[in-house]
Amino acid sequence: MKITPQKFLRLGIWISITLFLFVLGTNIWVVQSTKGFIYNVVNSPVNDVALILGTSKRTIDGNPNRFFMERMETAAMLHSSEKIKHILVSGDNRTRYYNEPRDMLQALGDLDIPEEDISLDFAGLRTLDSVVRCKEVFGQNRVTIVTQEFHCYRSLFIANYFNMEAVAVSADDGGPIGNMLALREVLARTMAVLDLYVFQRKPKYLGEEVTLPIKG
Repeated sequence: MKITPQKFLRLGIWISITLFLFVLGTNIWVVQSTKGFIYNVVNSPVNDVALILGTSKRTIDGNPNRFFMERMETAAMLHSSEKIKHILVSGDNRTRYYNEPRDMLQALGDLDIPEEDISLDFAGLRTLDSVVRCKEVFGQNRVTIVTQEFHCYRSLFIANYFNMEAVAVSADDGGPIGNMLALREVLARTMAVLDLYVFQRKPKYLGEEVTLPIKG
């Protein structure tokens, strides 16, 4: 059967509408199911461990990345206020010149966090890896996730899927996140739903269990 340009156009429109509704629906699901578990430093519950999700300390143009410092400062405040005892930094170390966990360790040290209160996860290649490894490798089912609010929803959604008792603390300073990053996060939430419920993806690396040296 020959497809006329008009039928092809209508098909394209219906596909576009379907994709839009799917993206919208998955984002509503992710946000609505997790928004009640996002706190600030003052009202956050007490947990033994904070999981800081990795990001680059510099932006593409070489400037300091405010998201990086917001996460470090928030974790430091949680530590100083005794809302957490230990910090697990999880990120990518794809080359000898790019090492998010080492950068986070240094930044936290500059904020007077003792090195013995920090553990490093070098295989946090993406959010799913960091969250699942926190449970499966580092033995933490109850955890406080530290990241920006827009990222908290997806992180908690993943944690909930794996039956973790997780909360998140928003590291936002109130500044804008930018249209491209907002769009990227919208699509990432949809991808998270597909990863968990369709593709059933797991972390790239797991390995032997690690006991965190939590004080007290």
